[in-house]
Amino acid sequence: MTTTATPAGTAAVPAGASRAKVLQRQGAAVALALVVAVSWLVFPRFGSLDNLRDLALQGAFLAVIALGMTFVIITGGIDLSVGSVYALGGVLAAWGSQHGFLVALLLPLVVCGLIGLVNGLLIARTNMAPFIVTLASLLFARGLLLVITDEGATTYRIPPDSAFVELGRGTVFGFGYPIFVAAVLCLLGGVVLHRTSFGQNVFATGGAEQSAVLMGVPIARTKVLVYTTSGTLAGLAGALTAAYLQSGVTVIGVGLELDAIAVVVIGGTLLTGGMGTVLGTVIGVGLIKVIQNVINQIGTLDSNYQSVVSGAFLLIVVVLQRILRR
Repeated sequence: MTTTATPAGTAAVPAGASRAKVLQRQGAAVALALVVAVSWLVFPRFGSLDNLRDLALQGAFLAVIALGMTFVIITGGIDLSVGSVYALGGVLAAWGSQHGFLVALLLPLVVCGLIGLVNGLLIARTNMAPFIVTLASLLFARGLLLVITDEGATTYRIPPDSAFVELGRGTVFGFGYPIFVAAVLCLLGGVVLHRTSFGQNVFATGGAEQSAVLMGVPIARTKVLVYTTSGTLAGLAGALTAAYLQSGVTVIGVGLELDAIAVVVIGGTLLTGGMGTVLGTVIGVGLIKVIQNVINQIGTLDSNYQSVVSGAFLLIVVVLQRILRR
């Protein structure tokens, strides 16, 4: 059996296993490169600067949410509440904008972060299933949103002269501020995940929780922190969206948690936990958004095909992950 070279004192790694890991980590990047290349050749407008700006902006909001989801899934958990928390964050930001920039920005971060904190505490301290806890939070956040907006009858608008609007609509070299916010957060997230002890605790928690307990890894604290981070980032994404739309739209975010999970898994993060990268998640966001953009440019296809394609991609990736892991 062919093996790859390894440092002295370590076991040889079968070449097939090494190739499997490379495919698992780089498969999404290869797929993205192929889709972009074909789209660039087939659709003249795809490579235009305006279209690329729109793609990056659309992906920025999802990337912020998916960043938090990446940490959650690596620990072996799931967060179904992010779509409703995202919508709640937008409404809170729009309402808070009437009281100044800081209220508009901090209110959704605090409230949505508290929802994430409660999720983490219930999951870590009571060993309740993440699916059940975050499903309850999904319903709670959506219900709170409806209470604040009189069951959706009231839409809070952000004053056009508000400084908060600049956060969503301001540009640098033609690219919106949310793109740079998402880029900085993903860069920091990658550093935290791969260059800090907390990041190692995240991997240990999802890789082998019982072994991590014996090694002294603070499992409960790690889970609380990742769910709090997920809620906070979802609230921030909602605030950025509200600033961009200049209002707190009540109907956004429905099913967004599934998109976030899809891009994380497509990016190579295992649903069972213990493996994943922030870069992979960013690539997953890019792949989904490019496919959706191509469907829109075709024009003759119904927009529902976006969900069909996203679902098919997710299914294929999960099956391939299972095969490669074996």
